[in-house]
Amino acid sequence: MPEQEKQQTLEHTQVENIEKSLRMIADIVKQKGREILSDFPITPPQFVALQWLHEYGDMTIGELSSKMYLACSTTTDLVDRMEKNDLVERVKDTNDRRVVRIHLLDKGATIIREVINQRQGYLQGVLDDFSKQDVDFLERSLKYLFDEMKKDAKTWKSF
Repeated sequence: MPEQEKQQTLEHTQVENIEKSLRMIADIVKQKGREILSDFPITPPQFVALQWLHEYGDMTIGELSSKMYLACSTTTDLVDRMEKNDLVERVKDTNDRRVVRIHLLDKGATIIREVINQRQGYLQGVLDDFSKQDVDFLERSLKYLFDEMKKDAKTWKSF
């Protein structure tokens, strides 16, 4: 973004409106995701855990707990139930046998892909009414916003 555009001051109401819109969009996506999940044999927290494993690969209970903002004991219970349903398995780390990692199994990966495909289908339906230019602008703007937020987030947590 050119320097002169960066120097423009945003009106407080613009920031308020953007924050509110992002929050409300996230809420709708979350609600739609829960509706979609009702067709699958997993709970919303299990979906979140499977999604982290799908995006970032095998993790320890501690790493997964940190990503999900849950206590390790809560995450352990969650993993126990997912393991019982053949969604994940515990595997010993190849470099350090004392470390146990949670590994996403095919059944869990399939559920994640199916749910995400349905969510994307929902979004596709919403975006069908947008012009190509508006979709391109939205995509670029969201990527830019995410990249800027990610830079800031690196100081306290990695994505």
